[in-house]
Order: sequence, then C-alpha cells, then structure tokens
Amino acid sequence: MTHSRRQKIESMLQDEPDDIFLRYSLALLMEADGEWEASLNILQELARSTPPYVPAYQMAAQHLVKYGKPEDARRALREGIEEARRQNLSHAAGEMAELLVSIGDS
Repeated sequence: MTHSRRQKIESMLQDEPDDIFLRYSLALLMEADGEWEASLNILQELARSTPPYVPAYQMAAQHLVKYGKPEDARRALREGIEEARRQNLSHAAGEMAELLVSIGDS
C-alpha cells in the first residue's frame, strides 16, 4: 500500500514530533489540502519556537495574504524580518522585505 507524502510525514512526526522541517512540510501539505487555518497554526508555532524558524514567517504571511488578511501578513513579515536579521539571515530578510513591499507596508 502506498502512502501519501502527508501520511509519511505524519508517521515520521510520531517518532520525531519536534522535527522543525517535518512540521514545516506538514504545514505546507495541509495548506495544499485546504486546511489553511491548521497550516497557519503550525507555521505560527514554528515562528514562536526557540529559535524561531524564519521560513515560517514568510510562508505564514503568504497564507494570510491569500486568505484576505493582509494586515496580519504585514505583522508576520515585520516580525520575520526582525528575526531574520537577529539570526543573520539577510537573504531571508530581503525576501520578506520584498513581499512586504508587494503587499503594501502600511
């Protein structure tokens, strides 16, 4: 029996529930399955983890824009840019800054 990619990730998460990349991957697959709020919850948890997982900020912001919450997206991006700078992730900070400009930094 073949398992979907999501089922495989969920199975791996049973053994490694704190694996950031697996949790991030699950969030992306959940959004693709139409479970955007559950996906967003995972992304926000990753952004609040120690240390914060910087890619989660941008993906959360993209979800928020897609689902009509641009002000929440702006807030996520501002926080993400700040965290990316703290972690010396200038490329990620730049990508989030570009997205922030594209949705209008008000």
